[in-house]
Amino acid sequence: MNRYSVWKYLAIALVLVVSALYALPNLFGEDPAVQVSSTRGSTVDESLRVRAEGLLKGAELPYASVQIEKGLLLARFRDTDTQLKANDLLRESLGNEFVVALNLAPATPAWLTALNARPMYLGLDLRGGVHFLMEVDMDAAVRMAEERYVNDIRTLLREEKVRYQQVGKRNGGGLEITFRSAEDRDAAEKLIAKEFSSLIVEAAREGAAINLSLGEKEMLEVRNLALQQNITTLRNRVNELGVAEPIIQQQGASRIVVQLPGVQDTARAKEILGATATLEFRLVDTGHDVQDAVAGHVPAGSRLYYERKGSPVLLDRRVIITGDSVTDAASGIDHTDGSSAVFVTLDGKGAKRMSTVTKDNIGNPMAVVFMETKTETAMVDGEPVKTKKKIEEVISIATIRDQLSKRFQITGLESSKEARTLALLLRAGALSVPMEIIEERTVGPSMGAENITKGFNSTLIGFAAIAVFMGIYYLFFGIISSLALFVNIVMLIAALSMLQATLTLPGIAGIALTVGMAIDANVLIFERIREELRNGNSIQASIHSGYDRAWDTIFDSNITTLIAGFALLWLGSGPVRGFAVTLCIGIVTSMFSAVMVSRAMVNLIYGRRKLTKLAI
Repeated sequence: MNRYSVWKYLAIALVLVVSALYALPNLFGEDPAVQVSSTRGSTVDESLRVRAEGLLKGAELPYASVQIEKGLLLARFRDTDTQLKANDLLRESLGNEFVVALNLAPATPAWLTALNARPMYLGLDLRGGVHFLMEVDMDAAVRMAEERYVNDIRTLLREEKVRYQQVGKRNGGGLEITFRSAEDRDAAEKLIAKEFSSLIVEAAREGAAINLSLGEKEMLEVRNLALQQNITTLRNRVNELGVAEPIIQQQGASRIVVQLPGVQDTARAKEILGATATLEFRLVDTGHDVQDAVAGHVPAGSRLYYERKGSPVLLDRRVIITGDSVTDAASGIDHTDGSSAVFVTLDGKGAKRMSTVTKDNIGNPMAVVFMETKTETAMVDGEPVKTKKKIEEVISIATIRDQLSKRFQITGLESSKEARTLALLLRAGALSVPMEIIEERTVGPSMGAENITKGFNSTLIGFAAIAVFMGIYYLFFGIISSLALFVNIVMLIAALSMLQATLTLPGIAGIALTVGMAIDANVLIFERIREELRNGNSIQASIHSGYDRAWDTIFDSNITTLIAGFALLWLGSGPVRGFAVTLCIGIVTSMFSAVMVSRAMVNLIYGRRKLTKLAI
């Protein structure tokens, strides 16, 4: 009657073994580490590893290991003091070639890592880290959109042979176009209304001119797009810091919340996140001498730029397209000569503009200009003063081989690594607008460790109190329920680790609540068994009835709680979702452990025996 089939015992044993394996990595903690990642034009390879080891040995800084992991160089140390010294040494020695940042690396043994067993990610409140609130410059986004319209309208009027005097931006916002006659103005007004329906066209009060402004719908779309582009850019930049499970989400209409658990180097995080990146495509001015421009004689229609290695380049002032027009980019190989290339896809407006310009410039070189704006804060007379520093460099020059349109390729790159980096910038980094960090909070590792200790102790005390009570009240069956409860905790931790969920302080509260709720199922089962015994049933029949008849009540009560958990998961955000995840997983594991695991133990102990008394 109270016996399981062999396959059921084997299935339960398999679940327990897998749970133990995948929960185990959480016991090994983390090592203080220094992480080195590549920037444009640099590569993390074996030579860099040997170089880093030599630097650490030369400075007599003991390290646990220096290895290349997932394309990053990771130097592990035994203590944070050595980690900080190594960070300063590597940053000074490697210069701007690489990004050097402090980090915490999991100390999971290699044999567990080979099984893809990894510890849970810890949230900001448990691991420590930094919290930034960043505000997007929406006015800059609108100005950039207006600048694009200026170029597009000029091109349109030239193509349709409509004469104009000037196309420019107004001081109070919007565009203004002046004409020589009212006839030209009327023709342009009809043309613009047809081609750019999202613009509001108004006749100027005086003279042959029209004023243009972005409509409310267009302006809202521009701002939303700028915000989403910045979020995408931040996610790619956070990858340079190697942060596990960062939180990057929109807050309000113009702000972005960034939480980086485990990041100890706040200054480095600010430097990487605070920079803004844009790209521009320009023709190279081959008609003038670049050395004359270096000497100070820059032609009126050109601008002097420099490649990242310092070589001067003279470019046309007119911008062909910006990164806003790029919808997709992927690195690959140029089939003609086997060199590295980036394959670019443009939107409709960008494709039209690129086709028009390249049609007349086949055989001429075209440059890609990378621009970065960083906000730096300096103390002047005791007051913080923010200044913006703009970096402009030519990252690629390639010859136009044919008339380009929606899809084309950029060649002339040094390596496949550079091609991948450029493709990444084109896809995401090129489409951001300036941002400013308006709020910053740092949670120290010691505070995170204190939160973990308190959360662990509260769960341990709760478990111990329940185990003592169940042992006293239900005797040997109470011990079985305590073992099942321990199995439930192991399974819950294993599930969170396998899903690579982020554990936060509310998540620990969810675990503690699950411990309390999980024992309810065993209480229902044991009370049902006692009731059957009082009614005069045999011991084996009472055990069987206790588990079978209590199941409906256990299922109903847990399903209603699970529905509430799913509602929190669906409608909640941040800490509420962290609580809901642990609660939902805990309900599922508790139903398995309280019913399947505890009954398997009872069946093994009592199932084949003739009993005259039951310790319950």
